[in-house]
Formats: sequence, structure tokens, C-alpha cells
Amino acid sequence: MPYAYYPSALGLLKIGTAGDKVFRISFASEQDSPSLPTATSERAYAQLQEYFAGRRTAFDLPAIWQGTPFQIAVWQAICRIPYGKTGTYRELAAAVDRPGALRAVGQAAGKNPLAIFIPCHRVIRSDGSLGGYAFGIERKRALLRLEHGQPILTNLD
Repeated sequence: MPYAYYPSALGLLKIGTAGDKVFRISFASEQDSPSLPTATSERAYAQLQEYFAGRRTAFDLPAIWQGTPFQIAVWQAICRIPYGKTGTYRELAAAVDRPGALRAVGQAAGKNPLAIFIPCHRVIRSDGSLGGYAFGIERKRALLRLEHGQPILTNLD
């Protein structure tokens, strides 16, 4: 499967596509394979750039969700958290009918294959603290600030 690498305000993006679908969006510390852009990766990147510029609040590219049924249920619940809002791990656990599974929900969020498209940066702890983020707490903080109208000012890589 081809991956393409693109610069962004929050670091190097790695986007994987299969046909007209996106299956991976992540941040990479370096380019570890040849960059093979596709029309789909270009569209994904354009939408991400619009998001980073504060001009997009939702994404409309088809995606391939690779995960267990539980992970996919958690990711679907995360996608229901509106732009500019946050939800807690406890709320997500309840949304997937596993109210005691806070740790499992956190682990599923950490396995998110589609950074930003599946907005796990919107998930916080019940006490209001940020909790973790697979791509670094500073990125999470920057994404939450962006969704509250503050521009991204620096590249974090």
C-alpha cells in the first residue's frame, strides 16, 4: 500500500491510501519509505490543510477502518464528539455499552489509525485534564486550541 508524506503545521504527516479510501493518517518523525502520493492522499492532505487553517470542521473522504469490532465501536463513538467539544473516556465507555472499560477505551483511542479524521484528540479525562494522545500531548493541546479558534503557530516536529 502506498504512503505519502506531507509537511503540516504539526509535523510530518504520513497518509496511506487504497484506491479512493484512506486507511492511515499519522504523524511521523521522519520519512521511512518513499513518498508515493495518490489522488486520494492529495485530497486527504488538502482537507487536513483546510482543517489546520480553521476552514474545515469535518472530513468527507471514505476510509478503511482496520481494527477489532470494539476498537471500531470506540472510534465511531469518538467521531460523534462535535468539533470544538470534548468527551470523556467514561462517556465513550458508556456509549459503547462497556461502562467499566475506561482503560480499554483509552487503549482503543490510542490505536486510532486515522489521526484527526477520527478525532481522538477530543477525548479527555473525567477530571478535565487532557490525558494521553498517541501523537504527543502538545499536538493534542494544539488541536484542541485550533478547534477553539486559536491558530496553530508552530511546527511541533
